[in-house]
Amino acid sequence: MSVDPLSAVVVALQREQIIPDVIPGPFTPSVLFSITYPTGIEALLSSELTREDTLDEPEINFTPMQNVLGATEEPTYTLVMTDPDAPSRAEPKYRQFRHWVITGLKSPALGSSETANLVAVKTKPSTTPYRPPGPPPGTGYHRYTFILFEEPAGGLTIPEGAVEHGAELEQRRKWSAFEFGKKYGLTLVGANYFLVKSKDV
Repeated sequence: MSVDPLSAVVVALQREQIIPDVIPGPFTPSVLFSITYPTGIEALLSSELTREDTLDEPEINFTPMQNVLGATEEPTYTLVMTDPDAPSRAEPKYRQFRHWVITGLKSPALGSSETANLVAVKTKPSTTPYRPPGPPPGTGYHRYTFILFEEPAGGLTIPEGAVEHGAELEQRRKWSAFEFGKKYGLTLVGANYFLVKSKDV
């Protein structure tokens, strides 16, 4: 018996312990998405990539799905990328490290004959600029996790001065994607991740 794609997401997140390390409780995804880098590399659940594969800001690809809620207004989304294994999975004293926050994502209009993945439209600049993976030498595998939130009606504006605007290394540490979502009234709808192994010492 095959597992449906949305259930497969949960199974993969549990296998890598992203549930509960990033997502603390039960989670039923409603949106499937993948991440594609300018190198042409696609990050899917459990993909192992290299730092060189992921140096530049990627695109987000939505998988077409039925709008089961019957909403008339196209939703907007916030995507975050976080590393719960900072500086290592064995000693995650900086969990989580915030790599990227971008709001105002939209799925392009879907024609009746379209079945291919849809590249998300970025309507706003990143709140936290993209920072590529950089696992310290000797720290093993890092789980670079993407969390997709649906924004409230009317979208989301993160106020100036919020921690998510901090782009320096020290400002990105000890952040929580889940608490961020709660603070701004976001609805968790999807997740994805890939692995990068650090260089040996």
